[in-house]
Amino acid sequence: MQPSRLSLLLTATLLLAPAFAAQAQRVVEGDLQQQMSTAEFKAAGLDKLSPDELAALNAWLQGKVRNATATALEQAREEGRQEVIVKNRGFFDFGSSEPIKATLAGEFTGFGKGRQYTLDNGQVWEQTDEARVSGVRKQAPGVRVSPGLMGVWYLQVDGVNTRAKVRRTK
Repeated sequence: MQPSRLSLLLTATLLLAPAFAAQAQRVVEGDLQQQMSTAEFKAAGLDKLSPDELAALNAWLQGKVRNATATALEQAREEGRQEVIVKNRGFFDFGSSEPIKATLAGEFTGFGKGRQYTLDNGQVWEQTDEARVSGVRKQAPGVRVSPGLMGVWYLQVDGVNTRAKVRRTK
């Protein structure tokens, strides 16, 4: 096989590797000759390979598919793990110790025990302490929900000096 044709074939195969990864757990069965029509096999110039060269190419391609599949599965696992951590922050004591930064949905009219605060990210937090702030009216203010010690969380509203102890309800 000509060097330029072989390099073109290998480049095309490398470019197709991510497409194989998208098939996650599907491993290509059989060799290229079984996977392709006779016309496709001939058009790709694979009919010019010796049986040993074709076997080596098939083995290499199978290895690429296995590696791409393993990489895709690991990436999907990590993305799923990160999604669980982000989605459940505030319910469980794991994940980042960084504050949750969001916007309060609607109007903030002050703190009061038992009040519910809905954030633009869909989280709902309920105030559990006696902190009070009244006479404040802010439309959709920025907030920070910060973790404290022993699973305690605090809600801080931008421009308000008092923070309230909260627990996530949704």
